Amino acid sequence: MLALTRKKGESLVLNNNIEITVLEIRGDQVKIGISAPKEVPIYRKEVYLQIQEETKEAMSLDGLDALKDLF
Repeated sequence: MLALTRKKGESLVLNNNIEITVLEIRGDQVKIGISAPKEVPIYRKEVYLQIQEETKEAMSLDGLDALKDLF
């Protein structure tokens, strides 16, 4: 993991087309802004992990059997 220090208003650039800017720092919370192309999906980690789990469940044999039953 790369750890960087940024102040309010400062940014990071990833892959030449994604910019992450520190918008506000209030106590132990940091508000960030992300500028990226529309085709780049951006998720909070807990949402991303939930999507991964649901995808994994859908790909299981039980999920495939349930789909077969629909047809």
